[in-house]
Amino acid sequence: MTVIDTETLAACADGRRANTDFGVRPIEPTDAAALVRFHGHLSGRSIQLRYFYSHLKLQPAELAHLTCVDGFNRVAYVVEHDGEIIAVGRYDRLEDFCSAEVAFVVADEFQHHGLGSLLLERLAETAKRAGIGEFKASVLAENSTMLAVFHGAGFPMTQSRTLDVVELVMQIGPRCF
Repeated sequence: MTVIDTETLAACADGRRANTDFGVRPIEPTDAAALVRFHGHLSGRSIQLRYFYSHLKLQPAELAHLTCVDGFNRVAYVVEHDGEIIAVGRYDRLEDFCSAEVAFVVADEFQHHGLGSLLLERLAETAKRAGIGEFKASVLAENSTMLAVFHGAGFPMTQSRTLDVVELVMQIGPRCF
């Protein structure tokens, strides 16, 4: 198992790469092949927790959607290690212009090291600059790790549960009208 220490995580969060094999950057259309490799290495359990079903293969139209973002209404960051994607965090603005859906997936080997929290922080900063004041997330109730990431972020939050899905609404900044 790869262990990410606090100094390395801080360097990732700041976008610094000195003395670390980790980096955080916006996703690019040229990341399609790397995203397919990343997805192909996820365990069935990680895929189930992220997509709520056994989503084994990314389709071409889906790859285009995931990698072609505008950096304002649709944003995605990747974390890289040794030149490969190990985590992806994204938001997509919703019809309610003030809200965005947020989601993450982290490679199995790198889970439980703060990458989800790092990506949430980066996405929240970007979203606030875009006038988004609220993140929404749907999380399987059994995904205690992702729920802990959201609760640990410290944003004012409401949640509800329908069957096995927890719906979270996080106030990440001022609510726009």
